[in-house]
Amino acid sequence: MNGHPTREEDFDLYALGALEPEEKQAIESHAASCGECARKLAEEQGRIALLALAAPLVNPSAAVKQRLMQQVRAAASSHGPARAAKESDRAGGFFGRWWTAVLVPAGAMLVLATIFLWNENRQLDKQLADLHAAMQQQQQQLREAREVADLISSHDTITVALAAQPGMSGGAAHVMYNSKMGMLMYEGELAPAPAAKSYQLWLVPAAGNPISAGVFNPVSGQADHWMMKLPQGISPKAFAVTLEPAGGMPQPTGPKVLVGAVS
Repeated sequence: MNGHPTREEDFDLYALGALEPEEKQAIESHAASCGECARKLAEEQGRIALLALAAPLVNPSAAVKQRLMQQVRAAASSHGPARAAKESDRAGGFFGRWWTAVLVPAGAMLVLATIFLWNENRQLDKQLADLHAAMQQQQQQLREAREVADLISSHDTITVALAAQPGMSGGAAHVMYNSKMGMLMYEGELAPAPAAKSYQLWLVPAAGNPISAGVFNPVSGQADHWMMKLPQGISPKAFAVTLEPAGGMPQPTGPKVLVGAVS
């Protein structure tokens, strides 16, 4: 289209009175607001008026008018498909360019937003995992603190001092033990173990074989402290620390470093 809802031949047809009522109404409505089309319409009306004055007045028959209208319609229809195709191409090109201009940036923004949200979600997952791990650690520390408090406060808990044995390097420790709870707590300080060796704590029961209560490798100048879960109901007659191969043994094999008898 040329931007106007009119064709060039519409002005001639209007001046000749060959337009249908609805077509005539459309061109008059448009010309009322379009100066260019109003000028063309006036020129065609003036040209037709001059032609009418230059020729003798003859009223054409209805058959002539009908034939003229048929020719005009035929000419208009022959140009219609080409005009429609051209307008369709223009419209398609415009809307194609419009959709490309809109959808390509929108698609890029969608990809960027997806990447941003994925990265944010990954960071949130990591933060949640860190918080969960920290919460579990705090809960474990709270449980241990409660166990220590219960062990210390229970009237069934015994405390046994462990003394260094002759010929062994100095050191001292003590054990708190509750047979009913099956809980043991060790606190002590020893010199570091020789190479390829470890210290091992034992509960020596009144009957049966010693029970391992922990393997440890002291650091110079630092005290060792830990809690140990043991079978409940075991009555001890002594606690001892021996020097064993690195990693400990199922039963004592090395020399006794610390010993404490249960009174």
